[in-house]
Amino acid sequence: MSLLKGPVDRRIWLVTVVTIVAIVAVGTIVARSLPSYAPAPIVLRLAAAVVVTVFVAIAKVRYGARAAAVTGVAGVLIAVVLLIAFA
Repeated sequence: MSLLKGPVDRRIWLVTVVTIVAIVAVGTIVARSLPSYAPAPIVLRLAAAVVVTVFVAIAKVRYGARAAAVTGVAGVLIAVVLLIAFA
């Protein structure tokens, strides 16, 4: 059984992945320009990934693929900003 049921779901998935990669890339570039930046420990990154994944799964089950895509993009954006700010 496939999670991607149609062309709309595949497009949403592709846009979500591209957006997440863009957010992480911008976060990395911004973080390099900050003199006091120290990379976040891997445990914090994994915890952020788990939290975002749980929220995306809940959004997918409750509200559908579009809500999951928006939740994933917003969650990654928030996680990247917080990991940069508090690292």
